[in-house]
Amino acid sequence: MTEPRLVAGVDCSTQATKVVVCDAETGAVLREGRAPHPDGTQVDPGEWWKAWETASDGLLDGVEAISIGGQQHGMVLLDEAGDVVHPAVLWNDTSSADATAELIDELGGPEAWAEAVGSVPVASFTVTKLRWIREAEAAKRAAAVVLPHDWMTHRLAADRSGIEGITTDRGDASGTGWWSPATNSYREDLVVRAFGRPLALPRVAGPAEIVGRTASGAALAAGTGDNAAAALGLDLQVGDVAVSLGTSGTAFARSSHATADTTGFVAGFADATGEYLPLVCTLNAARVMSATAQLLGMSLAEFDEAALASSGSQGLVLLPFLDGERTPDLPHSTGLVYGLTRATANPDTMARAAVEGLLCGLADAVDALRAQSIPVNRIHLLGGGAKSRAVQALAPGLLGADVVLPDPAEYVALGAARQAAWALTGALPTWSVPTAKPEPAITFDAATVRANYAQVLTNTRPLLSTSYNGN
Repeated sequence: MTEPRLVAGVDCSTQATKVVVCDAETGAVLREGRAPHPDGTQVDPGEWWKAWETASDGLLDGVEAISIGGQQHGMVLLDEAGDVVHPAVLWNDTSSADATAELIDELGGPEAWAEAVGSVPVASFTVTKLRWIREAEAAKRAAAVVLPHDWMTHRLAADRSGIEGITTDRGDASGTGWWSPATNSYREDLVVRAFGRPLALPRVAGPAEIVGRTASGAALAAGTGDNAAAALGLDLQVGDVAVSLGTSGTAFARSSHATADTTGFVAGFADATGEYLPLVCTLNAARVMSATAQLLGMSLAEFDEAALASSGSQGLVLLPFLDGERTPDLPHSTGLVYGLTRATANPDTMARAAVEGLLCGLADAVDALRAQSIPVNRIHLLGGGAKSRAVQALAPGLLGADVVLPDPAEYVALGAARQAAWALTGALPTWSVPTAKPEPAITFDAATVRANYAQVLTNTRPLLSTSYNGN
């Protein structure tokens, strides 16, 4: 019997590094490892390397190719020697909110940005972080700016030298704010606009390109951003939309055409195959449920049962912007509860309103994709929050489409492994993705729930746009 060819996929996420070793032909996961990252919105990239060494320990024997799927947008500044000059500023750091507004105005408004790079920057985008940091002492030593997956791939390469030879890919480059998916090219003038001077940028590698070799001789694939890797792991087809409830919430779809949403709701990203990945991202998803459960003095299981036991939210609306918000662009916002009465002031109703609130935000995201002529025939519901039975029960009605649940798996790491197999063999393999239908189903007035949410958001937006200092 022929031994399988082995490939490894890595998910270098906000919270942890996860490694899967797969059969390159079938995608069967043969080995797995995981190690945590420090909490925070600014992190020493060396911590990612330590996590990689721990997570991959004992897994890589016989592995012929490796690919990194990394958290998007994170800014890693390097000097000429390739040394990190400042902690990586991650996607969920909103310190650049004011810098974002400056950059949008300077270029001529949202329409100018959408035309230039397919997206209107929000505080998550790397370009805004460059503007925010440019006066810092560390910025004076910066010679290059790269993304987390770029840095990890370069660190794995046996022949790395300074900042020479660093690569990225279309999927991750499209989240910087200085690379255009429509033209497949950098807008280096936007780097200069943000930072005040040029910086070296990674070469954009092809989707199936081998960009280097590890010390053991394993091929290094181009890697990509986490969402593009997840789309590859899920094998999304046209008409499929992935809605993920993790640390953040995302709704994204594979598309054959580039998008340029001047409202800023949809980011016009590229995918990892040479096509496009229009995406909407929120800062608040699964943690809305855990935070509300804590408020109610419940475990997550008790919270879930309470939301299912409720007869409805009865007009109680939770705007779930607990960590500020990326989409809609409300970086200074906080969570807000509206409609609290003696009738609604009970744990079941509050639990139900929390689930409805986070799903209404994602329903707005799915509608924004529809407005960009993206077909929505089927929704793949995934992420830690998708394990909630209340989420599964309410999602079809609020998202307005059939919902399937992919089998629990590390889809970012799997997508990276699939890319590694593509680079190794020269052909993108077909790997099966088992799915199930959510149970139970609940019949409720989804239109009224969404209308109430929209009305509260509209009426309170001026308040949510105001910086809150906690005093």
